[in-house]
Amino acid sequence: MKPKHRNKRLTIIAVGGLAVVFGVFLLLQALGESKQLFKNPSDVVASNFVQGKNQLRIGGLVVEGSVKTDGLEHEFSLVNFKEADPDIPPLKVRFHGVLPDLFREGQGIVVTGKMGKDGEFVAKSVLAKHDENYMPKMPDAS
Repeated sequence: MKPKHRNKRLTIIAVGGLAVVFGVFLLLQALGESKQLFKNPSDVVASNFVQGKNQLRIGGLVVEGSVKTDGLEHEFSLVNFKEADPDIPPLKVRFHGVLPDLFREGQGIVVTGKMGKDGEFVAKSVLAKHDENYMPKMPDAS
């Protein structure tokens, strides 16, 4: 003969497990496209890359000597953060606006935007990254 409280305990555990699974499902649905993940430039310049309907976030290093500026129009190239493969061309990026203060050649950045019809990435925003040794400018004491 089974004790009556055993079935009650199993029911409570099953309902609790279902509540946890449902809560995780709702959390993942709420996150949706707001995840802060980015692609590598080499992934985007690959011949089998297909642009989706959403904007892309791409992170990489600005290639030395690739920055061209004409007023608020900026063009530069990006390569992967880690070892750049010489067989993979850099990603060409076009941006209209004011670049962040930390933007420099050889610096890590993250750009958000979409691929243009001409194969260039059209950035809507540019975020410059800094390393762990970053020290902000101190105001003048005068």
